Amino acid sequence: MRSPTFEELQKDLERLREKYGGTVHFGFYPPRAAGTDEGEKEVEEPIQLNFNFKPKDIKEYLDRYVIKQDEAKKALAIAICDHYNHIMECERDPTLRDEEYSKQNIIIIGPTGVGKTYMIRLIAKLIGVPFVKADATKFSETGYVGGNVEDLVRDLVIQADGNIRLAQYGIIYLDEIDKIATAPNIIGRDVSGRGVQMNLLKLMEETEVDLNAFYDVGSQLRAIAEFQRKGKVERRVINTKHILFIVSGAFTELKEIIKRRLNRRNIGFGADIKSKDEEDDYQYLKRVTSQDFIEFGFEPEFIGRLPVHVVCEGLNEEDLYQILKTSEGSIIKQYRRSFKAYGIEAIFSDEAIREIAKEAHKEGTGARGLMTVCERVMREFKFELPSTDIKRFVVTDKVVRDPRGELQKILSDPEYNEEMVVRELLKSYSAEFFDKYGITISFDDDAIRRIAKISSERKTDPNDVCREILRDYEYGLNLIKKNSGKTEFTITGEVIEDPDGTLERWIKESYSHQAG
Repeated sequence: MRSPTFEELQKDLERLREKYGGTVHFGFYPPRAAGTDEGEKEVEEPIQLNFNFKPKDIKEYLDRYVIKQDEAKKALAIAICDHYNHIMECERDPTLRDEEYSKQNIIIIGPTGVGKTYMIRLIAKLIGVPFVKADATKFSETGYVGGNVEDLVRDLVIQADGNIRLAQYGIIYLDEIDKIATAPNIIGRDVSGRGVQMNLLKLMEETEVDLNAFYDVGSQLRAIAEFQRKGKVERRVINTKHILFIVSGAFTELKEIIKRRLNRRNIGFGADIKSKDEEDDYQYLKRVTSQDFIEFGFEPEFIGRLPVHVVCEGLNEEDLYQILKTSEGSIIKQYRRSFKAYGIEAIFSDEAIREIAKEAHKEGTGARGLMTVCERVMREFKFELPSTDIKRFVVTDKVVRDPRGELQKILSDPEYNEEMVVRELLKSYSAEFFDKYGITISFDDDAIRRIAKISSERKTDPNDVCREILRDYEYGLNLIKKNSGKTEFTITGEVIEDPDGTLERWIKESYSHQAG
């Protein structure tokens, strides 16, 4: 469909005014500032950008959220610091803006779900610059079929709330960039993919993008409004010289290109990698060169504007466990908050977290599989529990393996649920006891049932019940340890029923052991 011209839009607007009266207004017009005379020059907006980070600062920040990827984090941190330190120098001394500067645009290689997008989003948030993310596959050479790459730059201005100065220091992130590669040896080469590369190349080098796109109706109507106010339309542009471009993709066939090159140059080297790990794509990919990218299907000029090559590692089951356990962005926190909104405490056992990681690894989608598994496991719980009197429950490994079955047990047997909660909470008491006294204690089923009952009757925390009942056990068990060398003890129902009598008997038995 043909886009309307400026004159056609203006005629349409006049017809609307004639039909509905001269007082009609359109909500998408930007309001004029009070007291601003027509033709008065707009004051340039200040930017709130105070970049004072060092590479280690950025890596340490990423470490809080992203597991693994140490080399990728280092490379990103260095490139980001170099780029924004240069920008700060230009802000302090505007004459530097005209000097030649080779921008450190970045290309990231790595399988899905390893944190590529997440790292860049975190970096943009940390340094306070606008961030725009899109898939390279949505763009076409002309913009008529797909999107126009210049729209990415316009989106930066939107993300910066119209502050063009801040937008020109933003980050544009393009995923699935490998999908626009056009291998030269393929018959019927994808000219559109090459065209998109060339259009991106213009942006990555330096160009000015007109913010009033001719095919954007909103832009045209805003231009009409400005013309009616001022009698002219000022050209609003944004320069791309200091916009940082980061692209990424899985590059599934790139390993074979690198492998062929390495084998041609040094057969032994390629064989050495293979002998270490048949599946270790990372060992090959981290040796990628610009020539490999060109053979993959990128134009030399395009890949030349992406001098920083970053390779991310795939995630194994242990990595997924660490994401759930230690990352500040763990999906577990989100689920806890979801239940907390209903006044319910969700407790995730360590065994459950490991089981979730195990199932997520089978999904083959990296960290994204964690959300898939958690949603599958917790769906019925999120639906049923808010309508019950249950105030806390434990997500165990059994829940992960059989969510419906365990949910029915919890709903039909309140005592079962409470015992599961107490069992999990007592793990922290056992850990605390070990840290203080170097003695390992565990609780049998009878002890757990008795503690759960006491805790429910007194409406107190199970750990407080244990601290009261076992208040003398730190001394008694240490004495037994000294006499017999024993360091592991099982707290039985008998201990909960008669703590003093049981401890006294244990001590006597330890002396007998010593005498023997």
